[in-house]
Amino acid sequence: MIIYGVALLAICTLAGVILGDMLGVLLGVKSNVGGVGIAMILLICARLWMQKRGGMTKECEMGVGFWGALYIPVVVAMAAQQNVVTALKGGPVAVLAAIGSVVICAFTITLISRTNRGAPLPPLEAEPLEVPIAAPAGGR
Repeated sequence: MIIYGVALLAICTLAGVILGDMLGVLLGVKSNVGGVGIAMILLICARLWMQKRGGMTKECEMGVGFWGALYIPVVVAMAAQQNVVTALKGGPVAVLAAIGSVVICAFTITLISRTNRGAPLPPLEAEPLEVPIAAPAGGR
């Protein structure tokens, strides 16, 4: 059943690569633009949709969780292969994408923090710290 989680990831990855290539063509860039990120967003949406409908078994979720844990190392490895200097010389797309992602993330965090009006967490009760008193050296 873990294979179903991997199959779900493969479908999302394929769709993300196709959409990233299409986005690259629309922007006039000869590369994939955001395909891995799109794939992960699709995976999150598919997982939530399947959980809501009762189609996500424990084994399937383990497969999705496994690949979700590998997401950050994969992105770091992919970014290490990118030539940032060439991207910046090629046009303002890289700079606009970086600025846009920072603005969108900042806006999203602000929106979440302002809409989350739940009760604050109760304060932690501090327990007295018990420090054992050591016996003097030499047995006195």
